[in-house]
Amino acid sequence: MRRRIVVTGLGAVTPLANNVPGTWQALLEGRSGVDWITLFDASELETRFAAEVKNFDPQDYMDRKEARRLDRFVQFTIAATREALADAGLTIGPELADRTAVVVGSGAGGLATFLEQIAIASRRGIRRVSPFYIPMMLTDTAAGQVAITFGARGPNMAVVAACATGTAAIGEAAALIARGDAEVAIAGAADAIITPIVIAGFNNMKVLSTYNEDPTRASRPFDATRNGFVLGEGAGVVILETLEHARRRGARIYGEVAGYGSSADATHMAAPPEDGNGIARAMQMALQRAELRPEEVEYVNAHGTGTALNDVVETRALKRVFGEYAYRVPVSSSKSMFGHLMGAAGAVEAIICLKVLETGRIPPTINYEHPDPECDLDYVPNQARDARVEVVMSNSLGLGGHNASLILRAVKNGKEV
Repeated sequence: MRRRIVVTGLGAVTPLANNVPGTWQALLEGRSGVDWITLFDASELETRFAAEVKNFDPQDYMDRKEARRLDRFVQFTIAATREALADAGLTIGPELADRTAVVVGSGAGGLATFLEQIAIASRRGIRRVSPFYIPMMLTDTAAGQVAITFGARGPNMAVVAACATGTAAIGEAAALIARGDAEVAIAGAADAIITPIVIAGFNNMKVLSTYNEDPTRASRPFDATRNGFVLGEGAGVVILETLEHARRRGARIYGEVAGYGSSADATHMAAPPEDGNGIARAMQMALQRAELRPEEVEYVNAHGTGTALNDVVETRALKRVFGEYAYRVPVSSSKSMFGHLMGAAGAVEAIICLKVLETGRIPPTINYEHPDPECDLDYVPNQARDARVEVVMSNSLGLGGHNASLILRAVKNGKEV
């Protein structure tokens, strides 16, 4: 018998707010979290803006000594995990510790620490490299630190799938519980790579927006005038449990992980196939596992980066999977408001989908002003929309040809609606 996996807790640190309620409210209001870069002097860069996490003090979530030994992406993860566990009303005591898994990924890990320590070695000598350098920069440090901080002794791993990391982490954590390896999982992803060299690299790839005239309007997914994505940072964490475990403890249930699909393009490191075959196969797999027809999906949170190729490819893939129904299902891109959170994007966007299930409100795609003939679906332009939604899909595409799709379904009284 298939074990049913539900979500009982949400936590996030984003460019819109350092928690889920603030992020959700900003999304419904159509507010942008994109602004001028403050983490360093960006005056010489072609792109001088990003979607930074603002007013984040790690000492609100950990002591000063611990904070100094953790990269920013791990600090975000701990903050988001604290919120998610509190939201779930869950404490990992001795009786649950061995049955609690941690699957927390990152696209780039502690890249900022890596670059900082390289600079120190160059300026001050190799002996001045921090003794905490190695654990600070490893991609699996977030997963390990979550286990240490909260006492989770079950399976522990980091998923790395570039920009599809967060979606894959939740999907793989659900699969881990489904096969009986754990009863509870802390799942999600974080990234914090807003650095000069990363922006320069993306600028040279010609995939980053250069709309310095007004940063708040720079992220324009599906708009005909889009000219690239906006680099962001943040973390998203969810608490997964078996339905039986959640019901036994009387937990609030946001929704069920009904289906998960993943695939590889196997064509190019940076460009998806123009027919959208890769992400289409991931969507089809998720639908098959959820035992749902395409027309039963009532909202799609798109990857929607704002690059010329991605948005067209994703639109084609949706038409490939949904047929004529693709023109009727609401599709929106949260990246229009908080930029591209890289590995964390899919985790935060899954949280948004769960809030759609909870509230019956769909956040918009802001800055959508000029229709593109090749992007001709219902992108929920500029204003949030009320809708009765019980099945949602969240899609992610990543450099390297990684694709992942999640289907989340409302649950009432422990039964599918």
